[in-house]
Amino acid sequence: MFVPLTPLRFLHRAADVFGHHTAIVSGDRTFTYAEFAGRAQRLASALEGLGVQPGDRVAFISFNNNALMEGYYGVIQARAIVMPLNVRLSQQEMTGILNHAGAKVVFFENDFAPLVEALKPDCGSVNRWISIEDEYDALLAAAESKRADIFSYDESSIAELFYTSGSTGTPKGVMLSHRTLYLHALDIITGFRELESMVDLHTIPLFHANGWGRPQMSTMLGVKQVMVRRFEPGHVFRLIAEHKATHMCLVPTMANALLNHTELGQHETTSLKQIMIGGAAASPELVQRLEKAFGCMVCCGYGMTETAPVLTTSSPKRGVTPASDADRARRHAMAGWPVPGVEVRVVDSNLEDVPRDMESIGEVIARGDHIMDGYYREPEQTAAVMSGAWIHTGDMAVWDNEGFVHIVDRKKEIIISGGENISSLEVERAIFAHEAVLECAVVAAPDEKWGEVPAAIVVRKPGAELSEEALLAFLGERLGRFKLPRVIRFSEDALPKTGTGKIRKNILRESFWAGRAKRVQG
Repeated sequence: MFVPLTPLRFLHRAADVFGHHTAIVSGDRTFTYAEFAGRAQRLASALEGLGVQPGDRVAFISFNNNALMEGYYGVIQARAIVMPLNVRLSQQEMTGILNHAGAKVVFFENDFAPLVEALKPDCGSVNRWISIEDEYDALLAAAESKRADIFSYDESSIAELFYTSGSTGTPKGVMLSHRTLYLHALDIITGFRELESMVDLHTIPLFHANGWGRPQMSTMLGVKQVMVRRFEPGHVFRLIAEHKATHMCLVPTMANALLNHTELGQHETTSLKQIMIGGAAASPELVQRLEKAFGCMVCCGYGMTETAPVLTTSSPKRGVTPASDADRARRHAMAGWPVPGVEVRVVDSNLEDVPRDMESIGEVIARGDHIMDGYYREPEQTAAVMSGAWIHTGDMAVWDNEGFVHIVDRKKEIIISGGENISSLEVERAIFAHEAVLECAVVAAPDEKWGEVPAAIVVRKPGAELSEEALLAFLGERLGRFKLPRVIRFSEDALPKTGTGKIRKNILRESFWAGRAKRVQG
C-alpha cells in the first residue's frame, strides 16, 4: 500500500500517541501535542482563508518560538511552502530573498516591526504581514482545526524553502520536499538512544540548518521540545536545569560562549546526554572541554542546507575502538561516518575515490534520501553543483577504511603556498588548542615569494596573555614549518560572523588582499 511520505504524519502520530504529553515550551507558554497539533491545523485553515494557494511561500521573521514550530506543519498542511528567514540578515538581503521567493504572507515578531515597515514598500508580492504577538492567536482562534487527509498530498511537492547564509555569494533558496524531510527524520533517529526520556533543547535558530533538522524527528517521537528564543549562555544553563534537557545542538561559537561564561558550573546540567556540534569544524580540544564541563557525550555532525541537513555523524561506530581518550576525541571531532539513507564519497576531479589513507585530499560528494530538489528558480546554479545524482559539497576531506570523513577545508579556502596545499582548518584547530585562545581564523595572505601564506587572526580570552612568539612556539610542536602562520594579528573584537554563526573569512581575507589580484581557485 502506498502512503505518501510527509511530515504531517509525524504530527498526527504525536497527537494520537502522545496527545497529553508536553510538546512545546516557548517562554512562559506550554503546549501538549494535542494542543500543538490543533494549533498547527488551525493555522492551515487560517492560511487557506487568507487565500494562500498550493505552492505559495509563507515566510517567518522570528526567533525560536511556538508559532514558528506550528508553521512547520500548518503551512505545509495548507499545501504552501514554509520559509523561515535568517533574522540577522540586512534589510537589503531580506528584500532580495522575499522578492526572489515571491512570498505571499509574512509572520513576524514585533522585535522586527521596524524592519517590516522598511521592507513593505519594496516587497510587492507580500499580501499580508501578520504580527505574531498582536494577530496570530486571534487568527488561529477564528479558524477550524481540521486534520489533513494524508492521501491527498504529493510527497514530491516542496514543503520547505531555506535560503543559504550567503557568506560566499548571493543567498540561494534550497527546496526540500515532503519526502526528503520525512526520510531525513527517519534516518537520523537511528543515532539516538533512551528516547523515552529525551528532552530536546532547540538551542540553534530554526532558520539554521542545524536547527530545523530536528523538529520533525522530535515531533515524530513525541519528545518535549524547549525553545531557546535567543541564545544567551546563562539562559541556556537555566533552561537545561529547569527542563532536564538531554540533547542540544551547538555551533562552535556557541560552544565557546558556554565554556567561557561566568555561570558555567553554577547550574544543574547532569541531565545532558548528548551535545551535537555542527555548522563549522570543531577541534578535539573543543570536544574534550565540553565533555569535561557537561559530563556527556559530545560528537559532531556534518551536512549542509542542501542535504536537509545531516549526512554524517561522528557518534561511536561498532567495531571502531579508539586507541586512547585523545584518539576518541579526535574521532568525535571529525565529520564522521554516513547516516542511513545517504552515500558519501571523497573524490578527485574525475569523481574517482581518493585513497582511504587519511592523507589524500578530495571533495566530499553525496547522494541519497536527503538531497535537495534544487535551488528555487535557479536551474543553472542547481546543475553546477550536481553530477547526476551526486551533489558536490565544496568541502575538501580525507577519509579512512571505516568511512570516517575528516573535513580539511572548504575547496575555495585551501591555502596554496609555494605549491603546498595548506588546510586553514588544520591550522585553526592547532591555534584553538591553546588555552588562551577564544576565537581564531586562518586565511590566505599575499606573499611575494610563496604566492600566498597562512595568516591568523586571533581573539584572546578576556584577561589572557598570548604573544606572537609564544603562539608560534606552541604551534611549532603541532604543525610542519610550512604550515605555520607567517602573519599573526591579535584582535580585541569578536570576529565577524554570518547570521548562522560562521566566521566571515571572506571579510578577513579581503583585509589582506585589498588592491591586489587574488588567485582564482577552482
